[in-house]
Amino acid sequence: MINEPASNLGLSLLLTVEEAAELLRMGRTTTYELVMSGKLLSVKIGRRRLVVRSSIQDFVDRLITEQHDEIE
Repeated sequence: MINEPASNLGLSLLLTVEEAAELLRMGRTTTYELVMSGKLLSVKIGRRRLVVRSSIQDFVDRLITEQHDEIE
């Protein structure tokens, strides 16, 4: 497990904005906007902005809840 390649996104707790965008199937600019608005949690390490993986699922869950509430 420790010897797994770093490119294996399945184990990463932190993702680049580009990787998060790929998982969300949206553009990099839109993903940066979500990060800067606080809708996706992120941390800054050095010059890199990294998205907290669990916040991606939280974001999707919020979208589902909001859209479900709109339907009712």
